[in-house]
Amino acid sequence: MSTKKNRLDAIKIIISSREISNQGELLQALSEEGFQVTQATLSRDLKQLKVAKAAGMSGNYIYVLPNNTMYKRVTDAHSATEMLRHNGFISIDFSGNIAVIKTKPGYASSLAYDIDNNLFLEIIGTIAGDDTIMLIMREGCSRESLKKSLSHIIPNINQL
Repeated sequence: MSTKKNRLDAIKIIISSREISNQGELLQALSEEGFQVTQATLSRDLKQLKVAKAAGMSGNYIYVLPNNTMYKRVTDAHSATEMLRHNGFISIDFSGNIAVIKTKPGYASSLAYDIDNNLFLEIIGTIAGDDTIMLIMREGCSRESLKKSLSHIIPNINQL
């Protein structure tokens, strides 16, 4: 195993197990693991790993891994019920076959990711910003049917 592969693996483990909010903290954590890297090298590593920043459970922005590992933290600091309460969902509004979902800042992309990966028949696709998701419904799909499907990942959607 090369030093770079070891370092990339260490970065993934650190980001998955701790809330790291900046490169300085990540450099310190890597140093504790025996890796001495420059900030420039770390920046290239983060880009290669497609690491992003998103709002964590504490509300602070933290590094997260992309796609299938995104937001799946190794720690058990929060129960599933607590995490469902913090999915960031605020509201949903409709215009024709378009639904607009409002979230807390930083939550829209992860919620859109969850919606897209559930492959709901009622949904053609989503576009997400920082706190807003535009969702395109299939023709003939009812708003109630969409909300029922979304309730699997947004339990509080029917409380509106």
